[in-house]
Amino acid sequence: MSQEVVGASGAGIMLMGRELPLGSLCTTNAVSAAIEELQYTLGEGPCVDAYRQDQVVSEPNLADPVGARWLAFTPKALDAGARAIFAFPLRVGAARIGVLDFYQDRPGPLAEKQHADALALCSVVAHSVLDIQADAPPGTLAAELEVGADFHFVVHNAAGAVSVQLGVSVTEAMIRLRAYAFSRERSLRDVAEDVVDRKLRLG
Repeated sequence: MSQEVVGASGAGIMLMGRELPLGSLCTTNAVSAAIEELQYTLGEGPCVDAYRQDQVVSEPNLADPVGARWLAFTPKALDAGARAIFAFPLRVGAARIGVLDFYQDRPGPLAEKQHADALALCSVVAHSVLDIQADAPPGTLAAELEVGADFHFVVHNAAGAVSVQLGVSVTEAMIRLRAYAFSRERSLRDVAEDVVDRKLRLG
């Protein structure tokens, strides 16, 4: 398991696109799953920053960070049990595909060897994902990548519906869905299901 290679408490892989999370490829435990779900729902967190900046993002002490960031994500991540978090971009050449997140259940930075092991693991994961996806028909996701993954297909369906309802882009529709979910302290998935089931109309 990836967290055992690095010596972290847990890990998760988030696929990214247009600088926003597309969905979780896998997680190692309940805390990792909660961290990935938070980042997907809120559209902020270490994986978003690591992908946008194309560099490793580290927060060795979530409870007492050097600077204020991830104002919505941090308190909920602490509640979930994370005390330190590290995000490593997944890329092959110029192609960025996602982020590998690690968390610790105690504060503190990664050791030099842990950091090096994480970088090596990122290369293996990124190449593996691209190799698997290469055999998929254009515009589809490889079936192997869907096993155990959570790509929130209902959320993408809801974003398409809101886009049509409001006459906005799908990206703007996704932002509105996230804002609605956050303001009401609901998961993005629950809001999306209400939209798809026609129980909720934004606007």
